Amino acid sequence: MSTTQSERLRELLEPLVNSQGLDLEEIAVDSVGRKRVLRVVVDSDTGADLDRIADVSRELSAKLDETDAMGQGEYTLEVGTPGAERPLTEHRHYVRAVDRLVKFQLAEDGELVARILDVDDEGLDLEVPGVKGRKATSRRLGFPEIEKARVQVEFNRKDKKEEEA
Repeated sequence: MSTTQSERLRELLEPLVNSQGLDLEEIAVDSVGRKRVLRVVVDSDTGADLDRIADVSRELSAKLDETDAMGQGEYTLEVGTPGAERPLTEHRHYVRAVDRLVKFQLAEDGELVARILDVDDEGLDLEVPGVKGRKATSRRLGFPEIEKARVQVEFNRKDKKEEEA
């Protein structure tokens, strides 16, 4: 049985989010002054555009209005996506980050910045960028070796379509 408000909200809202073809990534209830803010983070393998976010936001709002899951006080509902530098915590997050540059905090070897090439059930195939004109190298990283991982923003990377043209 659920004990926290976030767990109860997840049980209530996750089926609605899933029915829209999205994954419920995070729920947080924060107090901002006298008001409360319910933040819901959603995503999918193909991303979540503004129309899909608006649709799921309306559904969640209607469901919350018909229940007392948020209690009697006022609150604001914010629905969004994880953002550009999202942490990778689930297998599906790594799959979605294929071809992205990721900064890994490793259990034993410090930090590593590499591009995810492939993901399977045991770990990742990576391309480690070369330093000072050296060629990139390949590396295999098992999930147990990873303490934390976060996608990095790249401003000057060419799109694959541009490279192929």
